[in-house]
Amino acid sequence: MERENSIKRLIDTLKDDDELVQLQAMGLLEEVGEPAVDPLIEALDNEDKNIRKGAVRVLGTIKAERAIEPLIQSLSDPNKWVRRETSGALANIGDPAVEPLINVLNHGDWRVRGGAAWALGKIGNKKAVDPLIKSMKDESGFVRGGAAWALSRVGDEKADEPLKEALNDKSSFVRRVAENYLKKV
Repeated sequence: MERENSIKRLIDTLKDDDELVQLQAMGLLEEVGEPAVDPLIEALDNEDKNIRKGAVRVLGTIKAERAIEPLIQSLSDPNKWVRRETSGALANIGDPAVEPLINVLNHGDWRVRGGAAWALGKIGNKKAVDPLIKSMKDESGFVRGGAAWALSRVGDEKADEPLKEALNDKSSFVRRVAENYLKKV
């Protein structure tokens, strides 16, 4: 009971205005590890964005695989900083997050699809190549940019042709990613 109360107090400290205090609380939660996972998952629904963002970061740092699905849900968070942190946390968890991330490349929200593409690029698993190639046709430049960047990071030759086609993309970011990749090939 004492440990649970300490974990809850640390999670509550994540909303402190002082970023150093937030970082110290995250560090202590990381040291707690597995016993903090369930309370951190609960914190993903907290009304305070700093608590959600800190919880996401700690879950990613401790590579909490059972937090993958709740983290996938956090890709829809209303706060962009929480969404960005979530993409990074899922990438930190690595290969166990690949299939769930691939599954949300078809999500209705472009922010979720884009966050998934970026996370897949950070992970670099070749299972994602075909779904990422499909995402190169997405209506959203953010998703296409994430997919192009991810494909350039995975480095599979199947990506060469879609990245050549991306040289004509309407998004300058997508074109730049494609150019940089093709210079290396």
